[in-house]
Amino acid sequence: MALKSTSNSPVGVVGAGSFGTAIANILAENNQVLLYSRKPEVVEKIAKTRKNVGQDIHDHVTAVADLEEIGKRCNVIFPIVPSANFRDMVRNLAPYLRPYHVLIHGTKGLDINLPKGHKISPRSPLTREHVRTMSEVIAEESSVVRVGALAGPNLAREMAAQQPAASVVASHFDEVINTGQKLLKNDRFLIYGSNDLIGIELCGVLKNIIAIGAGMIAGLGLGENSKALLISRGMVEMIHIGKVLGGNVHAFLGLAGVGDLIATCSSPLSRNYTVGYRLAKGETMKEIMENLEETAEGVNTIEIIRNLGAYYKIRVPITETLHKIIHGEMTVQDAAAYFMKFPFRAEIDFI
Repeated sequence: MALKSTSNSPVGVVGAGSFGTAIANILAENNQVLLYSRKPEVVEKIAKTRKNVGQDIHDHVTAVADLEEIGKRCNVIFPIVPSANFRDMVRNLAPYLRPYHVLIHGTKGLDINLPKGHKISPRSPLTREHVRTMSEVIAEESSVVRVGALAGPNLAREMAAQQPAASVVASHFDEVINTGQKLLKNDRFLIYGSNDLIGIELCGVLKNIIAIGAGMIAGLGLGENSKALLISRGMVEMIHIGKVLGGNVHAFLGLAGVGDLIATCSSPLSRNYTVGYRLAKGETMKEIMENLEETAEGVNTIEIIRNLGAYYKIRVPITETLHKIIHGEMTVQDAAAYFMKFPFRAEIDFI
């Protein structure tokens, strides 16, 4: 089935957060764009002020609050909403989607799909059967065939400032990769392609866990050597988890893996890094979550990966330790001392 021409139709972006807005502005350099927000007040503000989440809005971007308009007018859609809201969003959009649509999501989280009445326990554990990436959610909830994911070191504020960056469009379909490259690529934003859709998605998901740990190290003032230790050990942990969940090692060694990991573990612009930093400075998770402007996907991912690690008998010491900190079972200071004594596995044993 050939892709429907996008030349006469606008490109849709679902989600007007910082990353969704940055992507809408990039797309708008060569396309008309419809930017969806579920909040009418946000749509009205964009129309009046031409600003959103601290970003100027390109003249080619039109804000809308109607998913039907997105589905009916846009052949290519970029859904970029928090994972907790992603399934509901796709369900609401699905009546207006057809097999010719192309969806390239930019959400770095996981979805839990439990049978009704199912509660996670040692006798009824969480498994890969219950966990979905966002591309799998799209496939389950809509008629869309051509699905992709956008992942890489893409700090929204730097993109909004038009600083150089790159990303990966991953899909089982070369047509989707080519479409993403055509729509997004410009002189300061490179787009690479990959056919390892699940692997690339998992890179974006798992690095958020390590970014929380990196923020803690920064908050404690433990230096760059400690952060490098965490990042390198974190990459090993990510790869072992990713392999069990269906990813390929090669994805983790590229831009969407190590590239995104370095960016999110090194910048206070990262929401997950900020969560870790604030924990190290003495705030509680409750205090942090109450005034965090946008979702830090790593917090929910820690819970999911800890459960999956236990079921598949994978050692995930960073994830397990962060889980204890978040739930008040260990202090950040105790965690730092613990890691200097932990008997980590061989340096490289996954190639």
